[in-house]
Parts: sequence; structure tokens; C-alpha cells
Amino acid sequence: MSETGVGPLALEPFRVGQCPPTACYIPDFITEAEEAYLLQQVYGAPKPKWTQLSGRRLQNWGGLPHPKGMVPEKLPTWLQAYTDKVSSLGVFGGKSANHVLVNEYRPGEGIMPHEDGPLYFPTVTTINLGSHVLLDFYHPVGRGQQTEGEQGPAPQSEEDRHLLSLLLKSRSLLVLREDMYLRYLHGIRFVTEDTVTEKVANLDACGSELGDTLRRGTRVSLTIRHVPKVLKTSIVLGRRK
Repeated sequence: MSETGVGPLALEPFRVGQCPPTACYIPDFITEAEEAYLLQQVYGAPKPKWTQLSGRRLQNWGGLPHPKGMVPEKLPTWLQAYTDKVSSLGVFGGKSANHVLVNEYRPGEGIMPHEDGPLYFPTVTTINLGSHVLLDFYHPVGRGQQTEGEQGPAPQSEEDRHLLSLLLKSRSLLVLREDMYLRYLHGIRFVTEDTVTEKVANLDACGSELGDTLRRGTRVSLTIRHVPKVLKTSIVLGRRK
């Protein structure tokens, strides 16, 4: 495992100051060798682990989160090592991550603006593999600036609600907490290339410059979270209780 020198009290230098509380962006959280290893494990997973959705496909590890509680499953060793590494940062309030969502985005794929919701501890962490991505943040409908017209507030377009973007490079770690988790929607545009604009809040930390055009490759994200509500039962395949 690579050593970043990051601990519970050392996240502050990685905080993105040009956005609401709290986003921390840690470049080179893992090494190139670790990235290659993780990608090998992701693509070596059994085909039934993949679920195809509109705009991406994913793997679910650790259990299936549910409002009534998650039935936990043991994480594989290759993921446990990295959930431990992220948990050691103290981002889950002293708890350990117990769930990983693996997403694959090919060029041109994305996800509509959304929130992760209350099933998870109000922190989300993401290790980025492969391609970069531009993660966009939005005011929910009804918040932010509105133009008053004669007939009342004008409808807000997605662009009107766009707050800022974070440029996530390969091998980086993103930590979202507080307002950045609870108050804003996040999404990925369905495009094949991204342009770096003044809306990119972490420009100083990501090694790109204004005006750069970045062509997307295939990106794999490991979204590592803590699910507080866990059922004290186990899955028994092929049996009814």
C-alpha cells in the first residue's frame, strides 16, 4: 500500500477551499501499481456481479442497502484493504466502511444529477481509476438564483442550477461531507470530452489549466461508504426461512 501521510487530522491541506463545506481532494492516493491491481480485480469479477444501467454498469459489494437495513456480506480481501485505508482517515466518524459500489463509465456515459440519500453515513468517498472525470454539482430544483418574471419564478435549467465542478484525476480520492453531501446534487455529463473552466473548484490540485480539453477514456470508480443500518442476519442462498 502506498503511504500518503494522511490521517484523521491531516485532511485539512486537501480541502477544496473554493466550494461549500466540505470537499477534500487527495491526488495520487494510490500508486499506478495499485490502480492496475484494482482494475484487474474489478474486471476479473464474475459476470453476474455486473448490473447494466442506463449510462453505466456497476458492481455492488458488501450487501444491498435498503431503508430497513442492509444484509451484510463480507467484502473480498482486495476491497477490504482499501476500505480500511479510507476508514483510517477518520471520515466515517470512527466507524469503518462496509459497502463499495463499483461504477464503470465509458466515454460518453454519465449519470443525471442526484443525491446519495439517507441510507449512508453523511460521507461519501471515491477512489478514481482509469480516466479522469468532471463531477458537476447543482443546486436542487427550487434553490439558488431565480429570475423573477411577471408570472413568478422562471423555470431553472440544469445549467442555471450548476454550482461548480471537481476534476477527478486517476488514482485520486474524493471525500464529500457536510453541505457538499447533504445540500447539493452531483452528476456526470454524457460527453466524450471535458473542458476545464473557471467553474472547476480544485484546479490548483489537479494539474490542469483553464481551457484544457480532456478526452475521456473508461473510468472505474470505487465509491466507499459506511451504511449505519445493518441487519444482524445473513443471506442463505436457495433457502427460505
